[in-house]
Amino acid sequence: MDAELHQLLESIELVPTGDLQSLSGGDIAAVYRLETRQGEVVIKHDEPARLRGEAEGLRTLHSACEKLVVPEVLGLSDGWLVIESLDTAPAGPQGEAALGEGLRGLHDVIGDVHGWHQDNACGLTPQPNAPLSDGRAFQRERRLLPLCEACYPRGLLDNQLRERIERLAQDLEGWLPNAPPSLLHGDLWSGNVLFTTKGPAIIDPAVYRHYPEVDVAMLTLFGSPGEAFFDAYWDGNAPADWPRREALFQLYPLLNHLLLFGAGYRAAVERSVARLESFT
Repeated sequence: MDAELHQLLESIELVPTGDLQSLSGGDIAAVYRLETRQGEVVIKHDEPARLRGEAEGLRTLHSACEKLVVPEVLGLSDGWLVIESLDTAPAGPQGEAALGEGLRGLHDVIGDVHGWHQDNACGLTPQPNAPLSDGRAFQRERRLLPLCEACYPRGLLDNQLRERIERLAQDLEGWLPNAPPSLLHGDLWSGNVLFTTKGPAIIDPAVYRHYPEVDVAMLTLFGSPGEAFFDAYWDGNAPADWPRREALFQLYPLLNHLLLFGAGYRAAVERSVARLESFT
């Protein structure tokens, strides 16, 4: 076992009873399960800055979430993160409803500005979070335009598609009202939702404050939440322009996938842009 990890485990009084067991799903960090005398834990190995950001996000969500499970951070050192292990369970309508209710509670935690006090990452992509008071400006200046600028020189966007995205970004004030900034998970695709014996859980955050529909749009982009989820989340107050907001807030993760995984995601970006343009 790595000497630094061994020292970290000693400092948090965990005594291993076996070797690290690799877990699937670690596309960015290496993820392991470890049995200890005190119980099973999950261990991640990655760049220190990325792990510090994840640990801060988990701690923030753990403090803010009343009805969602967030694994507790047990220990952190340069290159290693030790967190609570969760036992998974079937979802079902009851679990979907609990997820919707819990996510609504998280989004009820309101801050003063859109953004975060430090930058973090969404996957491997640096995520700028310098605060802005206007959510439209934040979506444009911190999300859409930076990814356009990253994709274009790599040939992932042609000039025409880039200009269409920039035009949509400049027109946000024409239809999207500013809103109080909700606390977000920030990378809430279906793989970062677990249904556990303690209730629905969220993992691997990229926290910041912004429009609450950001998290919901990510769930619908890379998953299919059921009716029970939406009934609980909207609680009878779904915004009339939800389809337009969904299209907007799916554009950023699609651009991020285009940047990370290449031209195979270009058609999805084009469809998202066309969908947004159809509302004008």
